[in-house]
Amino acid sequence: MSFQTSALILSWIAILLLALVVSGLVRQVHALSTGAVARRPGAVGLPPGTPAPGLTRLAPAHPAVPLVLLFLDPDCGTCTALRTETTAQADRPGVEFRILYRNDPPGQPDGQPVTVLGGQAELFDRYDVPVTPFATVVDRGGRVLRATPVGSRAALRDLLDEVAPAPGRPAPAVTTNQQGGRA
Repeated sequence: MSFQTSALILSWIAILLLALVVSGLVRQVHALSTGAVARRPGAVGLPPGTPAPGLTRLAPAHPAVPLVLLFLDPDCGTCTALRTETTAQADRPGVEFRILYRNDPPGQPDGQPVTVLGGQAELFDRYDVPVTPFATVVDRGGRVLRATPVGSRAALRDLLDEVAPAPGRPAPAVTTNQQGGRA
């Protein structure tokens, strides 16, 4: 086989591979332009005001206080720290907790002051939980107030201070943006 023949064969192979790559890119651009991507990258969890799914099996029909749902994973170190923080915050007035695990929860000590529920994969999907740890706050009327990833004990305390300020601490100031909405 001559050099020219080899070069011609390699050129055709390169052109074929390039055509496959361009075809894949065209499909991705088409999917993005037709709205096949369901949500923008920054939107996680259920939007505020959405009715909370499966609430009847998580809390009484009309909870007396806001309900904080913590979605955790047993293999997550931050989740373990947040579970400990939730136990420490369990007596905070004005809020109630439920800790949810997709599968089986890790062992829990007797007398745990917070309800821990395992086997909640369906709720992970229905609440659109992309990562753990993740918190969703449900108001007294059964609607989502806030849904957000919670990456530390301090982040959980800040979230709780927004929902139900600790005794002796003022509620955090709510700032507004230029259009008059919350910042």
